[in-house]
Amino acid sequence: MVTAEASLPPEVEASRGWRMFKVHGPFAFDEIGVVAALANPLARVGVGIFVISTFDTDYLLVQQDDIPVVVETLEHAGHRILQLESLNS
Repeated sequence: MVTAEASLPPEVEASRGWRMFKVHGPFAFDEIGVVAALANPLARVGVGIFVISTFDTDYLLVQQDDIPVVVETLEHAGHRILQLESLNS
């Protein structure tokens, strides 16, 4: 389950510290390589990701400590970062 970190009681065992990038969509169902265009550059620099795909877009989750390298890597790969969402709120 994915939820806002602030919603979790401290005693609940969970992976914490994730931050979310919303991929600007919607995308056609037959559009290929959207997630790969994000995942491949990050894999090359050793950043782990968690992806949530929905009906009209994708969400890329990364650890807070990786944010600077994620932004730099994705921008270098030609992506534009507009706003960073937090799972804390």
